[in-house]
Amino acid sequence: MATPADDASLNVWAAQLRALRDQTERFLREYRFGMQEIETKLSILREEFEHTHSYNPIEHVSSRVKSPDSLVEKVERKGIEPNFDAIRERITDIAGVRVTCSFVSDVYRLFDLLARQDDITVREVKDYIAEPKPNGYQSLHAIIEVPVFLSTGRVDVPVEVQFRTIAMDFWASLEHKIYYKYDSQVPERLLAELKDAADSAAELDHRMERLHRELHGPRAAKVVAV
Repeated sequence: MATPADDASLNVWAAQLRALRDQTERFLREYRFGMQEIETKLSILREEFEHTHSYNPIEHVSSRVKSPDSLVEKVERKGIEPNFDAIRERITDIAGVRVTCSFVSDVYRLFDLLARQDDITVREVKDYIAEPKPNGYQSLHAIIEVPVFLSTGRVDVPVEVQFRTIAMDFWASLEHKIYYKYDSQVPERLLAELKDAADSAAELDHRMERLHRELHGPRAAKVVAV
């Protein structure tokens, strides 16, 4: 039978759990707001392009904020001190937005338009289109910091934005499914086929880009200096 002392300890423990849960929810909420700010900026660009240029460079936008379990797993894997300040400093992909475009030139153009907005700070860029990963993966990754204004004041939130073409996104989705099916132990034969498929997807992007340029003329495809 539980004693009053046991009940008191249980109540303290439950209160601590609730406080930790509330702190975690507030922490992740900032990232969700930052993600929504980026989504709003992309939505404005998309609508402005449609009405002003009669052209939409954005095929699809998806987004996510890491779950608490996923965040804890990454903190443990990277050996990060388990406090919110350390996590904020060391992990920059808690909030993520993926932008799928038709053409490679649109990838660079959208990144350029987003990066030049005066409330945006570009913290890091990894151009896996110019320099694909050894497995063939291609995408433009950018860590973009955006201000979020809360009742307690301004918070600058990093959001990872990935820009891909349709072909790149299809390949990456297939690769993820294969790695999941084989629990990351993918046979060499399939790895070789994936690399070949990545090369084919890149060639398709180049061919479609050439056709696009013939129809609409050249478009700027230069990443801004950061």
